Parts: sequence; structure tokens; C-alpha cells
Amino acid sequence: MARGPRLDAPGTLHHVMVRGIEKRQIFEDDQDREDFLHRLGKVLEQCQASCFAWTLIPNHVHILLRTGPVPLGKMMRRLLTGYAVRFNRRHQRSGHLFQNRYRSLVCEEELYLLELVRYIHLNAIRAGLVKDIGQLDRYRWSGHSVLMGRQKRGWQAREEVLSHFDEREEMGKRRYRQFICEGMRVGKRNDFVPEDANAYGETTDGKRSSDPRILGCDSFVEKILSSVGPSGRHPLILKRRQIELEGLIHFIAKALGVTSEEIKGGSRRRGISKARAALCYVCMTQFGVTGKELSQALEMSPTAIYLASVGGEAFVNQAGHFQKSLHRYLNNLSASP
Repeated sequence: MARGPRLDAPGTLHHVMVRGIEKRQIFEDDQDREDFLHRLGKVLEQCQASCFAWTLIPNHVHILLRTGPVPLGKMMRRLLTGYAVRFNRRHQRSGHLFQNRYRSLVCEEELYLLELVRYIHLNAIRAGLVKDIGQLDRYRWSGHSVLMGRQKRGWQAREEVLSHFDEREEMGKRRYRQFICEGMRVGKRNDFVPEDANAYGETTDGKRSSDPRILGCDSFVEKILSSVGPSGRHPLILKRRQIELEGLIHFIAKALGVTSEEIKGGSRRRGISKARAALCYVCMTQFGVTGKELSQALEMSPTAIYLASVGGEAFVNQAGHFQKSLHRYLNNLSASP
């Protein structure tokens, strides 16, 4: 079955899985893992999203989150582009880090929230990273240890998950842990795997849902599909993307003393190249604009866009005055309706 366009339904529960290209490792050491989680926490806060479960495997990541006003695609591009740029620079490599696009599954929260929390946190045991529940309790690279109170990640919706088991924290932890132990006897749930062409979400009556991108009952599937356009995204999202890109080009041009036309043109003059590099970096990490979209807007190859974004990150981090102006611009934009 051909894979349909991604569903970008803000305000819903998503199971997201990110794989390394050719199943290669995306984490070389604990510093990489901490960097990824730090970026995840920042993106969740900036986008007003909630994270219920996560597990870092050497060559892939599972995340269960509920989006806020910012669509999932924008969140993930901001997270993954920033991480990939730093990873490549730190490990002196180039090229793509992640396999194609991330995979995602829109989930009916009432039916599947807790089952997905359990499925995602048990991945550390299934992958052989820990051998039993005792080790999982202490495993740093899974949200299970946060729920058990063994580590703190302020961006994880710990209290909300535990409250499903008991309003009292200690009783909630015990009942949650028992729920996890019971799940260890259950094998892999193919219906929980994002965008598996052969996996359709099972409904409560044992039937299969009509769309492999959605896990839920028939009425939930119909509700999600009716809320998005043919592209799989809410129609206002696409319009907003174009407004953001044009507005950002104008802001950067004015802030750095060049024109929008010069940024869009092919000039290699140093000042214009810096402005173009800053645009590539900010677009990809803050607005979730894809390299393909930028290559069309700037008439540059995707490789040139990537290289420019690397240089743009260094420039933005070193140019203190421009960085402050950029933060004000982004804050004002996020506050606008």
C-alpha cells in the first residue's frame, strides 16, 4: 500500500518514531542523548505541547506527544534539523542523519494513551538495552524512569500520566509499574507502529480502522480526516508557512542591511551570504521549513541549503545583537493570533 501524505492534526496525540539513515546510530554517546533531550524539552515548551512517553534507542527514537497550537511537522523539523546540524559538526560528518521523514501515527487518546506509554517505555527492554523492570526503573534514556521518580525531566507530563492510575503519587507509581510489568508478557504491537503500511489500528470491536496513519475507532478516523485537506494538513497551516517565510526574509534583510531580493538572488557577497545562511538556519530550526521548500524559494540545491544552515547556526550564535533582535521577532510572532 502506498504511504499517504502525513496527517498534521494539531491538538491530537501522536506516536512519533525517528530512525537513523540506513538504521545507523543517531546517538554516539551520552552527550548526544542529553543534547537531543534538551532540544526536545525546548521545542515542547515553545510549541506548548505535552510529552507523555519517550525512549532513546541507539538508532531510533520513540516519542508520544500531544501537540498544541503548533503543528507536528513544524515541531519535528525544528527538533531534528537543529540536532542533526550539531551532531554532524561534533562528529565531523556530513550528509543526512535521519532516514527520510520521521514516521507518525495519530492516535485516539481516550483509547490508547496508556497502552502507548507502556509500549514505548518497554522498547528499552525489547531492544536489549536493559534486561528487566528493575534496570528499566533506573534507565536514564527513557521516560519510564521519570514516571518512577528516578530522574527529573520537567517537560514530561509526569503527573498527568500517573493521575490515570491514582491521584496519590505513590499509589499512582505502584499501579503504573504493575501496568508496565503486565505488558512485558505482550509481544510487539504492529498496530502501534507509525505508518506501517500493513498495520491498521484495531477498534474496540476488533475491526480495523480505514487509514493506516490513524489509530482509533471509525468515528475518530472520520473526524481526523474531515479536519484536514487533501495534503493531510489543516489548510491554514500551509498559508501560515508562506507568510512566515516571506516575513522572515524581510526581517533578516532589514536586520543585516541587505534587501530581500539580494537574499533570494545568487550573489555571493559576504554580507548577503551571511544573511542567506542565517535565513536557512532559522527557517529550518524555528519554522520547520524543509530544505526542498527553501531550495525552491532561494534557487539553491538542497546540499547548498544544508551547508548554509550549518554556517548560519555559527553566525547566529556569535552575532549577539542580531540574536537578540531575532528572539524578539520570534516572540512577537508566536504571540500574534
